[in-house]
Amino acid sequence: MKQMEDYLPIVGEKEVYEIYQLASRLYEKHLLHVNSTFIGGGVAEILNNLVPLSNDIGLDTGWRVLHGNLEFYNITKKMHNGLQGSMDILHEEDKRNYLNVNSNFATYTHFDHDCIVIHDPQPLSLIKYIKKSQPWIWRCHIDITHPNPEYWEFIKPFILRYDVMIVSAEKYKKKDIPVEQRIIHPAIDPLAPKNIELSELRCKKILKDAGIPTDKPIISQVSRMDKWKDPEGVLNIFELVKKRIDCRLLYMYNLATDDPEGVDIFNRIKHSVKNLPFKDDILFVLGNNDYLVNAVQRYSDVVIQKSLREGFCLCVTEAMWKGTPVVASNVGGIPVQIDDGENGFLFDPNDCQGFADCIIELMQNKKLSEMIGKSARDNIKRKFLLPRLLKDYLILMHDVLK
Repeated sequence: MKQMEDYLPIVGEKEVYEIYQLASRLYEKHLLHVNSTFIGGGVAEILNNLVPLSNDIGLDTGWRVLHGNLEFYNITKKMHNGLQGSMDILHEEDKRNYLNVNSNFATYTHFDHDCIVIHDPQPLSLIKYIKKSQPWIWRCHIDITHPNPEYWEFIKPFILRYDVMIVSAEKYKKKDIPVEQRIIHPAIDPLAPKNIELSELRCKKILKDAGIPTDKPIISQVSRMDKWKDPEGVLNIFELVKKRIDCRLLYMYNLATDDPEGVDIFNRIKHSVKNLPFKDDILFVLGNNDYLVNAVQRYSDVVIQKSLREGFCLCVTEAMWKGTPVVASNVGGIPVQIDDGENGFLFDPNDCQGFADCIIELMQNKKLSEMIGKSARDNIKRKFLLPRLLKDYLILMHDVLK
C-alpha cells in the first residue's frame, strides 16, 4: 500500500509536512465517503486512491457504496443527464424509486462518523433518512451549469440539509443555494498503475499484447461510453483528419456499474463504424486494465476529449500528466486544467474542423507537440495531484469540525 512519504520525490518535503500537520489535529476523527459504485468512472477512481492514503496519515476514513438495482441506476442516470441539461421528464414513480433505495440503505448503514461526504446525486437524499449528528458535505462532480429546472428543484431540498457543497469549478456555484459552496478540484494519483512512469518500449509491448498496432499515428479518446462524451463527434473529427494523415482512432472506453446507458451507446457507435471505408483503423479497446490505459495515453500522438458537458474530466488530467498533447472541448471543468495554446487546446464542441486542424498540426509539428506536452505535465504537477486533494479535504474537515 502506498504511503505519504512515497510522494516526496513528486510533491516535495513542504507539502508532505503540511499534510502531516493537518492530519495530526484530526487524530481519532472518523470520515466517511459514500458513492454509488466501487469501479468505473472518476469518483470510484478518486476514492480508491484517496481513502487508503487518508488512513495512512492517521485520518480514520471509511467508504460505503450505495446498494442500488438496475431500475435505480436507470433513474439516477436520467437524473445525471437532467442535471447536465437534458430535458427528459422526471416521473413521480422515478422519484419514489430513487427515494426508496436511499431510505432502505439508511436502515442498515451506520452513520456514526464525525463527518460524512456524499458523492453525486445517487446517494444525495440519504440525509433525509438519517438523524443527523455531524457535518454532512455534498460533493457534486458533475456539470450543473445549466441543469434541467425540474431535476434541480427535485434535489434542491436535499442539498439544503447539507452543511457544505463542493463543486469542481467556479461556474458550478448556484445562487439559489444558501449552503456554503467550496471549490475543490479533483486530482489523479501519480503513483497509481494508470499514471506511473512507463518507458516507450514497455508501452509498445503493452499495446502489442492488447492487439493494438503501432505502425501508424494514434488519436485516442479515453472515456465512458456516454452521450456527453460525444463519440459520434469524435468519429467526425477523425474522418477529417484521416483525409490528410494516415492514422488510427482508438476509443478506449469503460462501462461503469451505475451507468446502464453505456452498452447501448457502445453498440450504436460500433454500428456507425461498420460500413466506413476506414473502419479497420478504428479500434475499440475496453479500458479495464490500468497499465493499458496508461500506455495508450502515453503512446498516443494526440488525446482528444470532445465532451458536450464535463464535470472535470480526469482523463484530460491523466493525459496531460503523461506529457501527451490534449485537444478538448471548452466546456465544464476542462478549461480549469487547460490554458488554451499553452498546455493544450480548447475548441467549441461543435467545431469539428477546428479540432481536426489542431490535431493535424500537432501530428506534423513535433516541436509544438513536445512543448505543449511538457507544459501540460508541469501544470498537473502543480495543481492536480492526489496529495493536494487530500490536503483540501483535511482543511475542509478542520473548518467543519471546529
